[in-house]
Amino acid sequence: LDMLPALAAAVLLLSSATTVRSSQGDKEPVYRDCVKQCVRTNCTGTRLRGFQLAQPQYMALTGWTCRDDCRYQCMWTTVGLYQAEGYRVPQFHGKWPFARFLCFEEPASALASLLNGLACLLMMLRYRSTVPRQSPMYHTINAFSLVSLNAWFWSTVFHTRDTYLTEKMDYFCATAVILYSIYLCCVRTLGLRRPGVSSIVGVLLILAFTSHVSYLTFVSFDYGYNMAANATIGMVNLLWWLCWCWQNRRTLPYWWKCGLVVLLLHGLALLELLDFPPLLWVLDAHAVWHLSTVPVHFLFYSFLIDDSLYLLNTEKMGVKVE
Repeated sequence: LDMLPALAAAVLLLSSATTVRSSQGDKEPVYRDCVKQCVRTNCTGTRLRGFQLAQPQYMALTGWTCRDDCRYQCMWTTVGLYQAEGYRVPQFHGKWPFARFLCFEEPASALASLLNGLACLLMMLRYRSTVPRQSPMYHTINAFSLVSLNAWFWSTVFHTRDTYLTEKMDYFCATAVILYSIYLCCVRTLGLRRPGVSSIVGVLLILAFTSHVSYLTFVSFDYGYNMAANATIGMVNLLWWLCWCWQNRRTLPYWWKCGLVVLLLHGLALLELLDFPPLLWVLDAHAVWHLSTVPVHFLFYSFLIDDSLYLLNTEKMGVKVE
């Protein structure tokens, strides 16, 4: 119990620290001078107290500081100068400039993440109401749903407010979903007949996740490494599921749902490569990607429900699981 205050303080410190990334826009002398002047003028003494009194409660609760507001205002000043000179809109601190809505730093991406989370929650509840708990995959799929919900929660929080803590949680939870999907595939393809195999794979995946998080947290938060690691495990996930679909294409009439979901998820991720300045300063490639994945939840859970009911029936009949 004595550790709780220290833990709470550490979380508050992490959540108040903004992400440090450098881009063309924030390197500009006009931007840096603007921020320095704004902070010097507005973020000390009486001016700071005035800012805090005038600041809406929802902005204060989400950690927006006077310095953050200066950076936001100076970002748009710099963007205006770039556009006036006919130059391409620059990024700032690793991100495109977004028009803030209330406390939402990236409104479209935050909304898209929330919609994904709601779709996941809705289909998890449908799965629970449709599939009996006796189905062999019931608890594994239920755990997968909770891992996915957690990831979409942190994605929504991160796109609402980008801080050191929220960025790490978004990245780490997304990795956890991919790794758990590999475990889900392992249980479905091998674990039902050989539980020991899926247990060993599960331990290896936990070790891989722990190592990944430890390296990014305590050694170096390398964006290139993180992307490469996720691409690698994503490819393992893709190929394993597709192999299972191919092997069962003649025996399971719903196999195509799984295959289509896996191909869609990996294909839609290519939208990230577009990386264009936000339309109307709200909708960028990342938001489009998140919005495009919302319907995929319904198809994937349709597959999971069909497969779980099939496994339950074959278990009752004593038929060998495919």
